[in-house]
Amino acid sequence: MADNAELIRKLYDALNRHDGEAMAQLYDPDGRFHDPAFGELTGAEAGDMWRMLTGRSEDLKVELAEHEANGDAGTAQWIASYTFRGGRHVVNDVHAKFRFRDGKIIEHDDSFSFWGWARQALGPAGLVLGLPPMNLLVRRQARGDLAEFRDRG
Repeated sequence: MADNAELIRKLYDALNRHDGEAMAQLYDPDGRFHDPAFGELTGAEAGDMWRMLTGRSEDLKVELAEHEANGDAGTAQWIASYTFRGGRHVVNDVHAKFRFRDGKIIEHDDSFSFWGWARQALGPAGLVLGLPPMNLLVRRQARGDLAEFRDRG
């Protein structure tokens, strides 16, 4: 469906503009998001995650390499380039799957090489922290950052 393909484009255009609020508005209030770093987020958590990430990443650049939507499902490949804490440059190639309902994102699953991301973002420590079960420490930190952001909001 063309409208859902446009919804995907709007999501990544907003991410590239660092507009977490615009991104949050594209999700259904009962929506679900999942990725290797944060795990599963539900409801307003996804919008708050995007608000947090876009608010603290000054040099984030996003390229929507490809996307499509058919009926209530869609996919995208997007590439994020940014500086992580500690000054490490990260280029993350992400594959996304979507489900839509009534012009909103109801499900969003991002997948990427967590080990590859951790190696770039965390340096030598990422060689270990990117592997199970150590990756749960990174997830705990990401979720803790989100909880702190939500508590301030």
